[in-house]
Amino acid sequence: MLSGIVCYHGCMGKGAHTAKKRPFWQRHKGLRNTLFVLLGLLFVAVAFFGITNAIVIGTASERIVSVDEAADADTDAIIVLGALVHPDGTPSDILKDRLDNGIALYKAGVAPKIIMSGDHGTTSYDEVQAMKRYAVEQGVPADDVFCDHAGFSTYESMYRAKHVFGADRVIVSTQTYHLYRALSDALGLGLEAEGVPSDFHTFDQQLFWDIREIPARSKDLLKTWLQAPPTFGGEPIDLNQSGNVTDD
Repeated sequence: MLSGIVCYHGCMGKGAHTAKKRPFWQRHKGLRNTLFVLLGLLFVAVAFFGITNAIVIGTASERIVSVDEAADADTDAIIVLGALVHPDGTPSDILKDRLDNGIALYKAGVAPKIIMSGDHGTTSYDEVQAMKRYAVEQGVPADDVFCDHAGFSTYESMYRAKHVFGADRVIVSTQTYHLYRALSDALGLGLEAEGVPSDFHTFDQQLFWDIREIPARSKDLLKTWLQAPPTFGGEPIDLNQSGNVTDD
């Protein structure tokens, strides 16, 4: 009787001990499957962003040129892409570089017109009128500066340059990190486009902008594939007339 009790308790103890030694993954199959799914999704996301960014950069790289090279092109307009304007109406440093570059291109005879494309989504914030005012102060005739008030994104700026302003060939002024996407958008929308970098200064926010640009390139590439319409279309604007018709 005593030996039976000892055997019983010994067997129970051994079984319990064996259960505790089962590998972690055998005891948490649901967690294991979830982690496998998450790792698979992560792999797909990395591959998607990697491939689409490679397409955008590869497509645009050969279209980035110098001022002298751009001067040889038969171009309809220079597009200056908007960025932050301060509350007092002055352009931020990054926008000033884009503007100075666009003005230099205009004065070099690259194109007869400039399209200032940016955000004028509210009455209290107007990038494009501030951009035009800056260019006119630098000696560009007001008649040669058009305002695209609904350039709310890089993609929309390029779409409207093609479908609203009727441009066929453009030169884009912005920083190199942004130029890849702008040129990819332009080419994907049927524009003949080249870009001249406005990399005159370095900025503390550059790492943040570089990271943000990764999903932005992927998003815009999908938009060009779908030919997605912009937020606002509008009646055609003839670039042969005075740019003052687009003043607010």
